[in-house]
Amino acid sequence: MAKWIYHASKAITNCIKSVSVARDATTVGLLTPQVLLLQHTRNANFYMRRPAAQLWKSVTSVSNAGKRRGRARGATKPRDLNRGQKLGYGKIPIMFPGLNSPILRGEFAMQQRRLTEEEQENFTTSKVVTIVKPKRLKVHPLNRGWTGGMPGGRKIGPPDPVDDDVFHGFESWILFAKSSSIMSSTMGRLKRYWSMVVTGNGKGLAGFSQVIGRDFKSTINAAKNKAGHRLMYIERHNEHTVLHDFYAQFGKTKVFVQQKPKGYGLKCHRVIKTCCEAIGIKDLYVKVEGSTNVAYIVKAFFIGLLQQKTYQEMANEKKLHVVEMRKENNYYPTVLASPSVVRTSEEIPQDEILDFKQYVMNGRIPLQKKKTEPFFTKLPSWLFHLRKQERRRDQDQVIIRLRAQYNDVCSFLAEKYPEARAPRWRKHDKKEEQEEEERAVEA
Repeated sequence: MAKWIYHASKAITNCIKSVSVARDATTVGLLTPQVLLLQHTRNANFYMRRPAAQLWKSVTSVSNAGKRRGRARGATKPRDLNRGQKLGYGKIPIMFPGLNSPILRGEFAMQQRRLTEEEQENFTTSKVVTIVKPKRLKVHPLNRGWTGGMPGGRKIGPPDPVDDDVFHGFESWILFAKSSSIMSSTMGRLKRYWSMVVTGNGKGLAGFSQVIGRDFKSTINAAKNKAGHRLMYIERHNEHTVLHDFYAQFGKTKVFVQQKPKGYGLKCHRVIKTCCEAIGIKDLYVKVEGSTNVAYIVKAFFIGLLQQKTYQEMANEKKLHVVEMRKENNYYPTVLASPSVVRTSEEIPQDEILDFKQYVMNGRIPLQKKKTEPFFTKLPSWLFHLRKQERRRDQDQVIIRLRAQYNDVCSFLAEKYPEARAPRWRKHDKKEEQEEEERAVEA
C-alpha cells in the first residue's frame, strides 16, 4: 500500500512540473508562433526637412546689429552645390535610355549598357569645379618677410626712375606697414596707413622714409620713391663693417654698435639687419636698449653711422697718430693714420682721453656684466672633473685648425709618411675591394 502511494505521488509531481514548464514556455513565447513585426523608419533629419534656402540663411545670415557694425563684409556667400552636376552622369560611365540618352535611335530601342572608351571621349561633360576657398599664392621663401604674411621685411624692388635717372642695383625693403583709424567731424571714421621703407644698393648708398596715406599700395610706393630721393653715403671699413664702435640715441632708444671681423655675420635687431643689407654691411653686433620702436631704431642707427669718423679725421682732430695693436698680430703696432702736425707729449694735457674706445664712444663705457658661475664650480668634485678633462682641452680648436691647414685630421708629417695619416672609417670599403677583385679576375 505504501509503495503504491509513493508511485502515485511521484506521478502527480511529474505532471505538475510538466504543466508549469509548459505554462512558463507559453508566457515567454517559445511555443507560440512568432509573428514578424515590421517597424517603419523615416530617413529624415534636420537637413532633409528644411529647404536649401533656409539652411544657407542659417549659416550666412548676420543680425541687424552686426550689419551696422560691419560684420556682414566678411560673411560667407551661399554657393550652388549642384553646379556642374547632371542626372545620369557619374563616375561609372553607363548609358541609361531616357535619362542621359534617347530611348529610340531610329527604329531601334536603346538598351542600358556600359560605354566604351571611344564613346567616353565623345560623352565627356564639362565639369565645373566649385572653389570653396580662394587658392593662396605661394611666395618664395627668400621673398617672404620676417614672420608669416606680415609685410615687414619684404622686398618691393627698386624705386621708380626720376626723369632719365634709373636706380640700377637698388633694392627696397618694407620696415613696417600698419593701419590706424581716426575720427573726423566731416568724413566720420577714416582709415590711414603708415609705412616705412629703406632702399639701397649694398655698396654704401642707402636711404629711408616714412609716409602716411589712405591706401596701402600707394603708401608703400610713395615711401619707396621718397627713400630713393633721400640717399646717403655711409663709409665702411674694408667694405664689410662699420669704421669703429659707436653709441647713438634717438628718443628713448639707445644703440650700441660694435665692429666685427669678417665672417662674424649680423647679430642684431631684424630692422637693423635689413638696413645693413641695404647699406652693404656684412659683419656687425648691435645691442638695442630702451624703446624698440622701428622708426626710432632706424633713426638712431643712421645717426650713429653718419657721425662716424675716419682714421684720418681722428688723427687730424687729435693731432696724434692712430695706432692699431691686434692680438692676432702679437700686438705689433700698426700706424693707421698720421696728422700733418703732431703734438708732443708736453702739449698733451693729463686729463685728455687717449683711449680709442672711450674717444669714439664719447666717454661712455658700456656695462658688461660678468656671467654668474654655477654653484657646482665651488664643489671639490669640479676640480676632479677639470683634471680629467685637462688632456682633452682645445681638441676642437686643433681639429678645426688641422682641417683648415691639411684638409684632414692628420699629423704635419702625413705628406712625408703616409702612415701618419689617421685611417678613415668607411662602411663599404670591403665590398668595393671585393668588386674590384672580381673585375680583375674577369678581365
